[in-house]
Amino acid sequence: MPVIPSPVDGIELRYDVSGSGPALVLLHGSVLSRAIWRGLGYLGPLSTEHTVVRVDLRGHGMSGAPHETSAFTQQTFVADLLAILDAEDIARAALLGYSLGARVALSTALSHPDRVTHLISLGGSASAQHGVVDSVFFPGVIEAVRTEGMEAFCAGQGLGPEVVPRHARATRTAFLAADPRAVAALLEATDRTPAVPDDVLAGSAVPALWMAGTEDHPRFEESQRAAALMPDAEFVPLPGRDHGATLFPPDEVLAHVLPFLR
Repeated sequence: MPVIPSPVDGIELRYDVSGSGPALVLLHGSVLSRAIWRGLGYLGPLSTEHTVVRVDLRGHGMSGAPHETSAFTQQTFVADLLAILDAEDIARAALLGYSLGARVALSTALSHPDRVTHLISLGGSASAQHGVVDSVFFPGVIEAVRTEGMEAFCAGQGLGPEVVPRHARATRTAFLAADPRAVAALLEATDRTPAVPDDVLAGSAVPALWMAGTEDHPRFEESQRAAALMPDAEFVPLPGRDHGATLFPPDEVLAHVLPFLR
């Protein structure tokens, strides 16, 4: 597995590469890792047509986990991503992100459009994120993680030791593996993320596909609005899905993603 230092602060950034074809970077959501793309059934179909780069964002998976809120700005995530593209000699890539990963993909497409061929946002948003972590996870999540750790994070989302479904148990396992101090810093930084100005979205030339569950509020409305502002974008609803169910099952998502990338 390749590992490179972040150009911002030197922390280790880990990722892997598989498949062949045009480059596609997969960016996971908060408190997850690159493993979700294989576990949920995305890696196989995508790697048959693309060189797929799966990234562990800083603070996640096997990448370094800083404990400072200042280490998790959008600008830092973008710098990390560009460093990975440079390390693999990838001049331009499509970016597919979920939740936090979708915001990183959007930030990269807007600040470095020459490096991005396509933008795919799953359960993403261009809006200000103040208060969002409480709605996506549960009220008081940052303090709970900071003082009680990842077991409290799981319990607050109904993912206690008693959960049975395979997907729920896999999610619980991924959450428990995270560094609680890094997670608290990440969530606090997310809560401070400002909105992308409307004129910046309207000035984007990168083709974009926005998808969100019809039960994923306010991400559904925010994704729809962002797609309407971008000149070369479309919005696709995912009926009946909330935020946590955005990615699974994958068939409905891939049915739109693959043709869009082609």
